[in-house]
Amino acid sequence: MAELSGGQRQRAWIAMALAQQTELLLLDEPTTFLDIAHQYEVLELCARLHREGRTLVVVLHDLNQAARYATHLVVMKDGRIVAQGTPASVLTADLVEAVFGLPCEIIDDPQSHTPLVVPLARVE
Repeated sequence: MAELSGGQRQRAWIAMALAQQTELLLLDEPTTFLDIAHQYEVLELCARLHREGRTLVVVLHDLNQAARYATHLVVMKDGRIVAQGTPASVLTADLVEAVFGLPCEIIDDPQSHTPLVVPLARVE
């Protein structure tokens, strides 16, 4: 696999995990090294697997992707759970600023109707 790009390697690892056909799938940053189109392709695949009855635990650092595709979010800071629940109940501007140090506004994503994190410009 050394001759594969990072994105190709990532997709190969996902394919190997899927080939095991387990009821529970643990994915740590499955969108890493992928271009934006492939990121959403992987997340759509994850959503389909969930609809088909598979349980997926996925680590994502992109809050907007997590909000769009998760049914349950767990937000952690310094190894501790800070909040958990549905994306709409968990993602607040106060939480994002407290956990990530990012002032933001949370709006409704017009496409998915899930929370959308919009970072605010920092005035210095």
